[in-house]
Parts: sequence; C-alpha cells; structure tokens
Amino acid sequence: MLSPTPSSTVIVPNFLNLPHGICTANPTNIQHLLQSNFSNYVKGSRFHDVLHELLGDGIFNVDGNLWTVQRKIASHDFNTKSLRNFISDTVESGISNRLLPYLSAASLAEKPTDLQDVLQRFTFSNVLKVAFGIEVDLNEKEVDNLQFVRAFDLAVEIASSRFTSPLPLTWQLKRFLRIGCEARFADAIKVIDIYAMEIIKSREKEQENEWLGRENRDLLSRFLSLNDIVSFDDGNHKRKFLRDIIICFILAGKDSTSTALTWFFWLISAHPRVAELIYTELMSVATAAAEEEKEKEKEVFVLRYDELKNLHYLHAALSESMRLFPPLPINSRLAVEDDVLPDGTHVKRGVFRPFDQFQYPVFHGGPRICLGKEMAYVQMKSVAASILHEYEIVALDGGGTAEKMMNPPYMLSLTLKMKGGFPVKLKRRRH
Repeated sequence: MLSPTPSSTVIVPNFLNLPHGICTANPTNIQHLLQSNFSNYVKGSRFHDVLHELLGDGIFNVDGNLWTVQRKIASHDFNTKSLRNFISDTVESGISNRLLPYLSAASLAEKPTDLQDVLQRFTFSNVLKVAFGIEVDLNEKEVDNLQFVRAFDLAVEIASSRFTSPLPLTWQLKRFLRIGCEARFADAIKVIDIYAMEIIKSREKEQENEWLGRENRDLLSRFLSLNDIVSFDDGNHKRKFLRDIIICFILAGKDSTSTALTWFFWLISAHPRVAELIYTELMSVATAAAEEEKEKEKEVFVLRYDELKNLHYLHAALSESMRLFPPLPINSRLAVEDDVLPDGTHVKRGVFRPFDQFQYPVFHGGPRICLGKEMAYVQMKSVAASILHEYEIVALDGGGTAEKMMNPPYMLSLTLKMKGGFPVKLKRRRH
C-alpha cells in the first residue's frame, strides 16, 4: 500500500470510501509524530474505548498526567539493576527447567512441534513471574493459571477484532446487549479481574504482616509501595491502579517476544548459512566463558547476562527479523489539533493515524519508547541461543524462503502472529 507512494504516506479511506486516516512509514513524519510534536498525537478515545475493559487506565491506554505518572514509576524500576537481574534469572530458570526439557521430550518423540505455541506459553510463564512473582508452568494443568491464560488470550483476540471492525457501532451494540463474542469478552475480563485482584490482595496481606521472606523483585511488589508517589482515594482505588498497570505489562511481554522469536526461527530455518554462523558464534562465546570460569560442562546450555552481550551476530539477526516482521506492526494516534507533517501531508484534528516508527519500528520511539527493550533482547537472545545450540530447526513449510516472503503466513491482531502456528521438527545437534 505504501511502496508505490513517493513519500511513503497515503490517505486511508473507510468502507464508504471517505477519508478515515493517514498511514505513513516515512521516518521524518514518524519522528514528528512520536517526538517533535508528541503532545499533539495521543492514544485518544478510540484506543481507550476499545481496550478499556482489558487495560483500564494502564500506561499503554492513557495520555496526559495518568501516563506521565505511570511512566515515571515504571522508568525508575526498569532502570534498576535488581529488576534486570530478576528478569535475567527468571529467563535462565525458565529455559533450564521448562523450555529445554519440553523440547527434549518433543525431539525424542520425533513428532512435529508447534514452536509458536511453545514459545507463547514459555514467555507467558516468564511475564507472570516478572509481573506477579508467581511460578507458573503452562505445560502443567493448573486450573486457575490456565483459566487466566485462556481468558487473557481470548480477551486480546476479541479486543483486536474491535479495531478491525468497519463499524464500531457493531461491537458496541453487541457489548450493550451482551451477545456473541462480546459476551465471551465480558466473561474473560471477569476471570482476569478476579485472578489479578486475588494476587494483589494476597500480596497486601503479606506486607501488612511484615512478611520478610519475599524480596521486592517482581513488578507488583515494587508498585505496592507507591503511596509516596501516587495518592489513592482508598484501597480499592489503589488495587485498580495496580491491576491496570500490571495487566499492561503482561500484555506487552506476553506475545511480543514469542512472536519475534517465531518469525526469527522461521527465517533461520530457510537460511542454513545464517544458522551456522550463529551456532559458530555461540560456541565461541560458550568456550570463552567456560575457560574464564573454569567450570564443568553444564547439563543445559544457558548463557548468562554478560555472555549474551557478546552475541553480536545473533543480535543483528534478531533485529533484522524484527525489521521484516515487527511484533507490533501498527501504531496509532489521534491528532489533537490540525497539523502539517514534514512531507506536506495535512492532518485534520481527530484523524485516526496508523503508522510505523522512525527508521526502525520495533520498539516505538520518542517519550513512549519501549522500557523493556533491553530485557526483550535478553529473553530473545537467551532463548534463541539455547535452542540453536541444541537443535537445528526444520520448518515443515520450508521456512522463510524468498518465495514464501512474497506472501508470508501472518495474521494481524495486536501482534503479528503466524497463521496456523509454526510446526517444526527438532533435529538434535551432535557436539
């Protein structure tokens, strides 16, 4: 749609062929939107209305002072060494205790494995640990946890369909009448709310009893001590605030990383030379680490935080994969006042605007740039390194060949998931 236009900007019509918004991938325009004229382009009522039941007044769903306060709180915590270490430890533990044992069993069974599903469950387990501080193995049948996971997935799916509805009145009427998918959405939100509130209340009791056995490492524990920064009307107001901000971070970490890894492995499986160069780099870094620490050979291969920094080729390959298949492919804003973009495009107040970001669209840009960028790379590099060290990934559809890149199997929702899953066979390497 954008490639034939000289400025990479087009006016998007609605189903009546009337101007509905502007779509741009022009880096100069995007910098203007996300940074230079940041205050004029907001999430706005459309975004808030669609996602309000799920995200409430959380950081990804609000503007103005509500966003500023939450951004300040989250920025402080994401810049602490203790949270970085906690996330790194969580990922390392998850790979060692859940991911690699599961893949090993799948490899021995010599049956196709849906790698997209495996990665989704793995990253969801990790984000629940980081957000709530709870251990969850989604390969086990823990009823409460699985109900929450299924409710969350369903809520995200239905919220995504609201965005693509040609007539917002359609889903709004279904919501009012509580019928069809909107009835299922309401039920899913109820499950999410109960699950989140029970954890929050449980953690409050621990604090009241001065329970010293838990370190304030997860996000919920950190945000519980907000009274000095944010004033609340009462306990229910504070719990709602905590619920919204935590659910936002779960949404941010749940599918974005697994989606990025899915497309990465799909591309790698069709480019054995790149896979071999990554494997060579892995072996070089692993050998250097073993010699430096004089440690015995590990039962499972998981690199530490400092070792991951030396995986430059893997970092570049992941970045290129995300350029081709950005996990969050569309960003949107409403114009507060009329404006003119740097390429001369006139923007009317209230116009809905989907767009990419700057030269590299993956981690947003400007004041709303992704706080979890570094931690996302930690998780992606850890997972990719551990899997590629042990296995060759054989995609049953042949992977991301030049021919398949002409029509890749994606489905558009809040994230760019692979349609129909990603069935693979895992071929164990001989070391």
